[in-house]
Amino acid sequence: MAAKPTTIEEYLDSLGDVRAETTRAIIESVLSDFPTATVKIAWNFPQIQVDGQYVLGISAAKSWLMLASWSDGFMERFAERLSGYEINKRTFRVPVDWTPDRALLHDLVADRLTELS
Repeated sequence: MAAKPTTIEEYLDSLGDVRAETTRAIIESVLSDFPTATVKIAWNFPQIQVDGQYVLGISAAKSWLMLASWSDGFMERFAERLSGYEINKRTFRVPVDWTPDRALLHDLVADRLTELS
């Protein structure tokens, strides 16, 4: 990315077709399941919030997308479901052409919301 994006569309436009399409599908999946969720650019990447609290971050690299749960324990609690992904302390990577696992995304956000309540 040459310039830092200030909108979601600027971010998506910088990605190329496949990465933008997958990122958009992830965002739309979460926003449709959580009607009060919003998405904005923070730290140069799309971040989804519910009631002002971060619940999911997405960043795109050349050959993968990284999803950040913002949760202290999500990776541990969902280790079995994430076994096919490369995982770190609070993130996991998916292929750039990933078909979003809507149930996993829903559970990720729901788990974070439970953690915040």
